[in-house]
Amino acid sequence: MTDLAPQELRVLVAVAEEQGFTAAAARLETSQSAVSHAVRACEQKLGAVLFERGRHGARPTEAGARAVAYARRVLRLLAAMGPEVRAAAAGDPDAEVTGTVRIAAFRSVAAHLLPPVLARLAARHPGLGAQVRIVREIGRGTAGEVADGRADLGLATLDPDAPPPVPGLVSARLFAETYALAHPAGHPAPRGLPLVDWDENCGSYTRDWWDRQDWIPPATIDVEDDTVALSLVSQGLGMAIMPRTALLGAPAGLAVTDLGPRPPSRYVGYVTTPELAGTAAVRALIRELRELRGSGLPTGLTAV
Repeated sequence: MTDLAPQELRVLVAVAEEQGFTAAAARLETSQSAVSHAVRACEQKLGAVLFERGRHGARPTEAGARAVAYARRVLRLLAAMGPEVRAAAAGDPDAEVTGTVRIAAFRSVAAHLLPPVLARLAARHPGLGAQVRIVREIGRGTAGEVADGRADLGLATLDPDAPPPVPGLVSARLFAETYALAHPAGHPAPRGLPLVDWDENCGSYTRDWWDRQDWIPPATIDVEDDTVALSLVSQGLGMAIMPRTALLGAPAGLAVTDLGPRPPSRYVGYVTTPELAGTAAVRALIRELRELRGSGLPTGLTAV
């Protein structure tokens, strides 16, 4: 038999997140020997070593990370099964939208676009809570959180000419946003200022535009957070090229100028798994996200 029981899946997740058998046992309120036995059983069933054991604890192998990601996703579906089945029995697939929907989002969207979505979601479905995690849109970004089972839906930047950033997910674009030049207010020649850049900037969807601009100097300051970049710009330390969502709520002393008739742009949308896309909680969230497009987007954002 290669099927893993739900409790074995919980053990895999606990060991990975607690980074050790003893801590996982405490979390699951069981013994360390029971955790060790469960992990060995999983490894035998799957035919792979799932954790590297050592004096520093237990770390997932590459195979173990894949197993833990599947374990999280399966456990999430098991948690959704009861409410979904009861709603179907009642003849209304959306009759009982309860529990918690887990969202991964990058900072600017989470701060400026997600709050009205969650307010409407709470008003329509008071039994449904939300858990929001801020994830930097670097590497696998929010899509990786969904693929690894840590989030039900991710708000992500999407490349229009490529599939979802992580294989096996489904995605949809919600809006496009242009980039603009942020600079100290009143500066007579902002394009001549030093560049303040941030790690999440200039993805593949803006790279061609960026490479064609001979006026952009090398960055003199690199930061990890867009709010820090804007604070530095507002203090006169340079200029920054930012997507419009990052410029919402910009600090005093900062001005925003268009980048011309063909500015760079990027798409923002959602990613989820095929199985979670059919659950009532994720469907309810997607409906509210789609309604956001018709409720008046800020300047520089266009519904798609």
